Amino acid sequence: MASNARNLTAGEATARHPAAEPVAERPPDVGTADTGRPATVRPEERPTDERPAERTKDGTEKRTKERTDGTGAPSPAGSDGLTAAFAAPARIPLPDASGPRDAPTRLIAHGCWYPSADPSGTRLAFICDRGGVPQLWTGPADGEPVRLLDDGPDPVREVSWSPDGRWIAYTTAPGGGEHTRVLCVRPDGSDRQILAGAEPGSSAHLGCWAHDGSAVTVTVAVPTGPPAPPSPSGADTTSGDGPSGPGRGFGLELGSGLSDGRLPDHWRGRTGETELLGPAPHTDRGPAALPSPAVTLGTTPTGAPGGTGFGDGLSAYLIDPDAVAAPVLIAAVQDAATLRVCDLSRDGSLALLRRGPRGRREAVVLRTADHVTTCVLPVADGDPWIGSFSPRADALRLRSNAHREFAVLLTAELDPDGRPLGWSTVAAREGSDLELLRYTRDGATAVLAWNIRGMSDVEILDPDTDTGTDTDGRPEEGTGSASRHIPLPHEVVTRVTDANSRLALALSGSRRRPGIWWLPDGATPVRTPWSSRDEDAVPPGRPPVRPVPLRPTARDGLPLNGWYYRAPGRAPGEPAPCVIHLHGGPEDQERPVLDPLYHEILGRGLDIFAPDVRGSSGYGRSFVDADLGRGRFAALDDVADCTAHAVLAGPADPSRLAVMGRSYGGYLTFASLVWHPDLFRTGVAVCGMSDLATFFEGTEPWIAQSAAHKYGHPERDRELLRELSPMTRIDALRAPVFAVHGEHDTNVPPRESEQFVRAARERGVPAELLTLREEGHDFLRADNRRLFRRAAADWLQRHLNG
Repeated sequence: MASNARNLTAGEATARHPAAEPVAERPPDVGTADTGRPATVRPEERPTDERPAERTKDGTEKRTKERTDGTGAPSPAGSDGLTAAFAAPARIPLPDASGPRDAPTRLIAHGCWYPSADPSGTRLAFICDRGGVPQLWTGPADGEPVRLLDDGPDPVREVSWSPDGRWIAYTTAPGGGEHTRVLCVRPDGSDRQILAGAEPGSSAHLGCWAHDGSAVTVTVAVPTGPPAPPSPSGADTTSGDGPSGPGRGFGLELGSGLSDGRLPDHWRGRTGETELLGPAPHTDRGPAALPSPAVTLGTTPTGAPGGTGFGDGLSAYLIDPDAVAAPVLIAAVQDAATLRVCDLSRDGSLALLRRGPRGRREAVVLRTADHVTTCVLPVADGDPWIGSFSPRADALRLRSNAHREFAVLLTAELDPDGRPLGWSTVAAREGSDLELLRYTRDGATAVLAWNIRGMSDVEILDPDTDTGTDTDGRPEEGTGSASRHIPLPHEVVTRVTDANSRLALALSGSRRRPGIWWLPDGATPVRTPWSSRDEDAVPPGRPPVRPVPLRPTARDGLPLNGWYYRAPGRAPGEPAPCVIHLHGGPEDQERPVLDPLYHEILGRGLDIFAPDVRGSSGYGRSFVDADLGRGRFAALDDVADCTAHAVLAGPADPSRLAVMGRSYGGYLTFASLVWHPDLFRTGVAVCGMSDLATFFEGTEPWIAQSAAHKYGHPERDRELLRELSPMTRIDALRAPVFAVHGEHDTNVPPRESEQFVRAARERGVPAELLTLREEGHDFLRADNRRLFRRAAADWLQRHLNG
């Protein structure tokens, strides 16, 4: 930590605002990353080489973990420094952690999201922060009471109820960090256990269930390193030497926890050998790698997506929660960004995988009997659940933007060997992305959620949908479809789940907390009684602000978009101080949903303009790729152009402007303060990168692999990264800066904020740093989120109204 930078710990800043506010937070975005890295050490698991707790001046304890080499990273698995990669995960039973049926509600306005239904469709498992942290709950769709299944402090990220109803699988983030574990629990709260991610140096992510509910797929990530040492004589190992072909010939040795070949009856006839999928096929740099006739914007290649030297070793397993059968290895890749099993055919003969870094995702169909890849097709970023097989595995349905600007619903008939016979486009919208796809359990009906400039439109396709067919293997537009639309009470759908003959939707909006709605008649959404009421969205006296769209134009003519929030109580034409808020990603998109941070800032009399600069999703693949490489300089210009538009077309006061953002938006904040030093009075950077070279040194390998495609390769494009780094231009900084970071952030390490704050203070520029304890890249705990938004609003109000 910078000795000459004012650093506020959570305890110090809380003293400034001791009063509690009974409101909840917006849930974190889900599905943006498939795997993390090592799990954070919990208090009961701390190693013996941990330093004693240090007492800070606010009376709190701060623990620092270190290993003997002083890096602070988890210790290696062996004394020789080699990581035992791709070992089968160990099942660890846990004590019952279910809470009371009528748990006290700490937050008047809470959020509920990520529903998953039991086989009958009458009960839902979901994530809820009514206790102050996202936790696992269950409850009836049309009544109360609800039940807390895991009262632990670790935030829950994903939930999936098994098809047979016997288990609920879910992921947690120990310590609030970026590393995840996969757990299982009975619907009554018993038999809680860790399925994967508890091993030192590993992390795990949830995949799909086998359709009979007998096992769940889990991806385990371990740091890539030298080959694992030979196993002891007599130990069971399985090599990855499969049939010849692309991506073959990389042998891997497996740990002793694997199946010895005696698979469960329903998996007979298949081997447990490792399948190395090989590098992504789009290794040619430039737009030709992903042909799109509609591409009109030039892009700058920054290196092939494969072979970057980053990435973890990822292994996908089929795990039996009852522990009757040993884990079965489905697939494994080295130096990979992500790998997720999205679906298994009902007979287990085919697996649908999603792999690759952001911007270069692919759907892969793997034949499990001989580990032959039968199909590879580009798919869009966003929701990781990209599609599924038909019940008879004679068709594949995908959400894909292959050969086009926007994602659509594609289908392909499959031959008996799992190879596509020809593709057809079932549903497409001009200028709109298909962002969510869900088929009902009988495979007959598709539920689609379209993204229309940040707003959602839900469409249900009936079984008699007509399609177009193309025999040369390229997707072709369909000839029509029989569909019906679902009227939504709020603007954005974040998840769709099948509840037997009904549907459940997770909704967010500009005037409500995230909630879960179900469709008892298949047509009209009804709020679940345990979701927060709209009238409880914020404390009484100041209703939420509904934003209005603005359409700036960049200096090079590129159309941009954004949402303007007007502080209440001001006359229509009255100039107002304005905060330019920049989202993360870069591929995220600003959506009209209630953000408690915005509500806090607006309550201080400050307007907000939240634009989508180039690189954002929702406007086509060309727009997403428009900031690649040197195109990022144009993205920095977009910030200034959007700010000018807020002044000229809106009521923003040009003398009272601030810039703020989180993650990539934090990078844009740092950069805007040094690229446009006379434009903003101040900036608030949250978990932002300040030096791209040190960012690549400290981030997770799978993040680095995606970032190399977006920003540039840390070796081949070193000079470009230096030019793009805010630290390179730190001497131009004039405006005071407030930085915020989570202490467990391994996506963008805290060093990025620390070095910028230190450099600012060395140059006489006011700068402060707030470090939030027990938080990672996303702030998930209600007390920390409340502390963050109040501290940020205090800073902005002081510098814009002072």
